Amino acid sequence: MKRTTVKLPDELDARLRHEAERRETTVSELTREAIETLFGRHNGKRRLIARGAGHSGQSDVSERIEEIFQAKVKR
Repeated sequence: MKRTTVKLPDELDARLRHEAERRETTVSELTREAIETLFGRHNGKRRLIARGAGHSGQSDVSERIEEIFQAKVKR
């Protein structure tokens, strides 16, 4: 496992530490979970993420999400 240093604004650091304490976990574990979620991996399994779905300019995305996911998977 690699060690990485990240600079955070004071408020974000405080929120991260508070959440880690609330969940009774470490800041490192919570940070790893957040990064895994961002990159679409959780517990070793790939997750499909609709990148940019909120910026499509289409108003019916939430109604057509399965159709959109299938179209992305087929590419």
